[in-house]
Amino acid sequence: MGSKKLQVWMPLLFSGVMIVGMAIGFQLKEKTMAAKFFSVSSKSSLLELTDLIKSKYVDQVEEDSVNAMVANELLQHLDPHSVFIPAAELNEVNEELMGNFQGIGIEFRLINDTVNVMNVIKGGPSEKAGLLVGDKLLMVADSIAVSGKNADANYVRKVFRGEANSTIKVKFLREKTIQNITITRSVIPVSSLDAAYMIAPGKGYIRINKFAERTYEEFMQNLEALLAQKMESLVIDLRGNGGGLMKEAVDIADEFLDDDKLIVYTEGAHSQRMEYHAKRPGLFEKGEIVVLVDETSASASEVLAGALQDWDRATIVGRRTFGKGLVQQQYQLSDGAAVRLTIARYYTPLGRNIQKPYGKGIKEYQEELMSRYHATTDTASDKYEGDSTRKSFKTKQGKIVYGGGGITPDLMVAYDSAKYSNEFIQLVISGTLQNFSYLYFVENNATFKQYKKPEDFTKAYLPGKQEWEKLVQYAQKDNISLSKLQKEASNLILERFKALVARHIWRDQGYYMILNSGDGIVQKGLGVVK
Repeated sequence: MGSKKLQVWMPLLFSGVMIVGMAIGFQLKEKTMAAKFFSVSSKSSLLELTDLIKSKYVDQVEEDSVNAMVANELLQHLDPHSVFIPAAELNEVNEELMGNFQGIGIEFRLINDTVNVMNVIKGGPSEKAGLLVGDKLLMVADSIAVSGKNADANYVRKVFRGEANSTIKVKFLREKTIQNITITRSVIPVSSLDAAYMIAPGKGYIRINKFAERTYEEFMQNLEALLAQKMESLVIDLRGNGGGLMKEAVDIADEFLDDDKLIVYTEGAHSQRMEYHAKRPGLFEKGEIVVLVDETSASASEVLAGALQDWDRATIVGRRTFGKGLVQQQYQLSDGAAVRLTIARYYTPLGRNIQKPYGKGIKEYQEELMSRYHATTDTASDKYEGDSTRKSFKTKQGKIVYGGGGITPDLMVAYDSAKYSNEFIQLVISGTLQNFSYLYFVENNATFKQYKKPEDFTKAYLPGKQEWEKLVQYAQKDNISLSKLQKEASNLILERFKALVARHIWRDQGYYMILNSGDGIVQKGLGVVK
């Protein structure tokens, strides 16, 4: 049963990690646009071949696709994370790490060929113009249809994005009334932190989703707020964090390490050893720390977790991290494209190599991650006692840690495949549960307005028979049958439904406040700190 679920679930998880992983773990220069590196005076046979394909091939082939195909085929023979970025995609890829984009400031979802506003960013252009969650966007500039039979999410996203201070006229449906507004686009910050709150008396919780240009700044603002609430211990959640800018992870580690302790160093055949040390008095050098990780924690996440583990500064809880210890540098190409080329490896303070082996090719590299989910105990597949291929190290306090493939937690929590029913996975992957939660929220908005804080919502709102019956009926439209589920499985679905409703009110903060109460790894982490 677990194996069948993974066949559906894991390719999506792995694809997400690989996509993010190929765009992360590098050092930026001049806002990700390093100086042009190549100057071609005469054509090589490789350039002649690509020119022939573009000019003589039987079918029309886009130039960018030919370049990407040739470049990525070459780069994949080097390592899994060097990547070619076509010129048309470069801005969007860079935005992920810049921590902002230019647009109207909404989250939307296509439901029944209609663009539905799922969230309106607080203080953003759309909120200022009066757009609300539940509005259905129909037309832009009186002529560009964004909803309808041919609606496409990528196209809609491009329509709404644009230069700051430019305006866009939007026609939308609210309840049964068609209205028009004009929205002035602006720079929209994208938060690196999903949630930061006091999860228990004296215990703070911060979830970081990536390491972008403003991550350290955001982290410090929230850390100071938690300390003001008399936080004595901290849980840092790095699960699902594919990494990003190493500098941001180093700066955060600096807040927990005293003196001039080494945080990480990088080294490559053509790159001198570069060391990064703690360099200032930290804000939280004494309190207890727990770091939560899993197989999708990668790169900069592993730098932070590895440094704190090596110095006996934190207890690492969860499952072994991805194992991406390669540093990419971005180089600008002459045609506007770019390449992020691996130039060095990360090493933890004790000298542990974070990168897992990749010499047997991309396929085995992928399958290695998937195989971890078949572990049925807290030690299977992720502990390395007796594994001669991985070097062991000893911390000052005598703890044994391992190199050569990710960060192995101090306290393992195995993946529980039996917890998630096939129906649960179908509901999530198909988007059915997300769509139902949104539609239910809009329909019952007046009821949900009575909850002013996520804490009140968590305690007082208990979805039950009414919500379940409506969900069962709605899921049937997508050929998902929930009628024979056991109580435990249905309760898990209702818990996720509740979290999704909370997200429409308080965004990710509300979402994780609901989920964390039933999250096994979070609860294990809380049990570690006093």
